[in-house]
Amino acid sequence: MGCNLLKGKRGIIFGALNDMSIAWKVAELAHEEGAIFTLSNTHIACRMGNVVELAKKTGSELIPADATNVEDLENVFKTSMEVLGGKIDFVLHSIGMSLNVRKKRVYNDLDYNFLSKTLDISAISFHKMIQTAYKLDAINEWGSIVALSYVAAQRTLYGYNDMADAKALLESIARSFGYIYGREKKVRINTISQSPTITTAGSGVKGINSLIDFSDRMSPLGNADALDCAKYCVTMFSDYTRKVTMQNLFNDGGFSSMGMSLRAMDQYNKSFDPEELAEDGSEI
Repeated sequence: MGCNLLKGKRGIIFGALNDMSIAWKVAELAHEEGAIFTLSNTHIACRMGNVVELAKKTGSELIPADATNVEDLENVFKTSMEVLGGKIDFVLHSIGMSLNVRKKRVYNDLDYNFLSKTLDISAISFHKMIQTAYKLDAINEWGSIVALSYVAAQRTLYGYNDMADAKALLESIARSFGYIYGREKKVRINTISQSPTITTAGSGVKGINSLIDFSDRMSPLGNADALDCAKYCVTMFSDYTRKVTMQNLFNDGGFSSMGMSLRAMDQYNKSFDPEELAEDGSEI
């Protein structure tokens, strides 16, 4: 039972593919909290994915679009305003893909054509999305735009590859456009840096299961799951966060503030032979 946190609000949710998707959880929760919205994903995802099921479940119209194509994005915003009966109050960008990751190209041997596609799909699409909305004046004052990021934008994490560069660019776009949109239209733009989460895209990252286990052990509250992220997104869409903008907000159980946890130190010490450790547990 929702609390009507988004009652009367209209939105667009980009990136829901299946029930593993964070965007899928956001759509379910936004619907429960009283919002109406449209859903958008690639043409092939709309034809072959489970998102049609989500559209029926939430009473939403599904609008196919290539998020890197400005004409497609214009159609999404124009159609959404027609279908929903007015300007948009919130937008979720939950889009990311790396061909280098999929093709197992390591960071010191990137295919640069793949890199260009990674940046365009995972980050520049965010700029295109915001710019399209801005030029169409499609978002109400005090509207909220949120994109999903990851701590690899600030820290080096093995295996995350060129997606780390994409997330760093994504966060920069939120700050740069957040200033302009906030100053001129009172629209706020933020990114949420989520714990590693098993999604269709995330499952392609090398060592994802070990990464999830490591961050869960390091985080004092444990990993945030997809539903935790959806709750944070809904809060960011609501009127309770009107003065929050240009921020990268960590939803990761405290992982981003950790250096070394007790559990990690114990595990580290166990990796040595007893003879290699001093009496106090430190390495000789």
